[in-house]
Amino acid sequence: MAYATTNPATGETVKTFETATDQQIRDAVARSAKEYTSWRTVPVAERARLMHAMAGLYRERQEELAALITEEMGKPLAQSVSEVQLVADIYDYYANNAEEFMKGRTLTPSTGGEARVVLDSTGVLLGIMPWNFPYYQVARFAAPNVMLGNTVLLKHAGNVPQAALVQEELFREAGFPEDVYINIFASNEQVADIVIPDPAVQGVSLTGSERAGSAVAATAGKNLKKVVLELGGSDPFIVLDAENLERTVKQGVLGRMSNNGQACTNAKRFIVLEDAYDTFVENFAQAVQGVTPGDPMDQKTFLGPLCAVEARDEIMEQVQDAVDKGATVLAGGKKLDKPGAWMEATVLADVTPEMRAYAEEIFGPVAVVYKVKDVDEAVELANSSPFGLGGSVFGADEAAAVEVAQRVDSGMVYVNEPTGTAPDLPFGGVKRSGVGRELGPFGIEEFANKKLIHTPRKK
Repeated sequence: MAYATTNPATGETVKTFETATDQQIRDAVARSAKEYTSWRTVPVAERARLMHAMAGLYRERQEELAALITEEMGKPLAQSVSEVQLVADIYDYYANNAEEFMKGRTLTPSTGGEARVVLDSTGVLLGIMPWNFPYYQVARFAAPNVMLGNTVLLKHAGNVPQAALVQEELFREAGFPEDVYINIFASNEQVADIVIPDPAVQGVSLTGSERAGSAVAATAGKNLKKVVLELGGSDPFIVLDAENLERTVKQGVLGRMSNNGQACTNAKRFIVLEDAYDTFVENFAQAVQGVTPGDPMDQKTFLGPLCAVEARDEIMEQVQDAVDKGATVLAGGKKLDKPGAWMEATVLADVTPEMRAYAEEIFGPVAVVYKVKDVDEAVELANSSPFGLGGSVFGADEAAAVEVAQRVDSGMVYVNEPTGTAPDLPFGGVKRSGVGRELGPFGIEEFANKKLIHTPRKK
């Protein structure tokens, strides 16, 4: 597996890194396991002090850190800065709240006595993280688990190696013991054959594709290891009426095109009731047409390049398949004729089930619009996807929108705003979008030993 920084705005390979040897991977697991025996005994208050120091480093170095991921995966610089700020907030959140979360809860046993369930650490954990949010994805896994007393091995995506290395550096600069968090430039085979089967490794968290999630889950299951999987999404964006049209369109563009359309929770299927369809789609397509790709290092740029030329070409194949089978292009639809992974922001209509764009996740700046006759048809179409990560419902009657949101089969549904994230809100999906939750109080529970402590009834 190659680890290399290739600037997607230019196509230039900037740096390359060697994959670790098998022995280096075994040594990393052994070091992590050894560190766990002492890290788990460190007082929570001391862990929190170090975690706050981490948050401070992200804020102090935010410009440098933001520019690094913009170079590696093409996120517009202003959005990269926002990601760094969010990461700092996540580290602070768990530093502030982990001790309270770990207290667990008191039970009233039917047999008498006293019982309490507390959250305890479990051991070494493996994180397998994607390129699209190089810092945020790591933080939502590492922050709660390091605070809990677990140690972390982190295998990052091959196209963000510098982001991977700087995060290990930040843990050490903040004062954490050297082996609490270890970056490993591992191959997929090393993960499957060496890391997951090791008895010291107690669980695996993966954010990535269905294919990767399925492979990791199979290996973890074979070795009786817990998994958390955050996989793909084909989030519905349901529009109930044409009220507040300007705001709904603006939120639709933001929800679909942010991070260059490369987020699992981007709005991807715009499902519009027929009374509002023509007005919404005309304005939405016009707004998307006005989103011009630009230099991702420019603070004013909203849409940059895709993460790689190969990713761009895959999306263009999905678009072309739809067009060949009768879909209508309402905006964009072309790649840009210049070096790098560039394409136009695109809107497709008249997409039908035989087209790839109907069932597959399009991981780039392509929106698909659908007309439905009523709420029941909107919900049926929203739930027809094999994915169930996020979703949005827009309507002037908020109570009615909430009722629709409750009928959508997704892990997260936002009303009158695009699917978002925050340190204190649980994140995760259902169906083929994965299993488990991250962030909020739930995020610290996934790899915790929910330990029962029972004392007998006093005589």
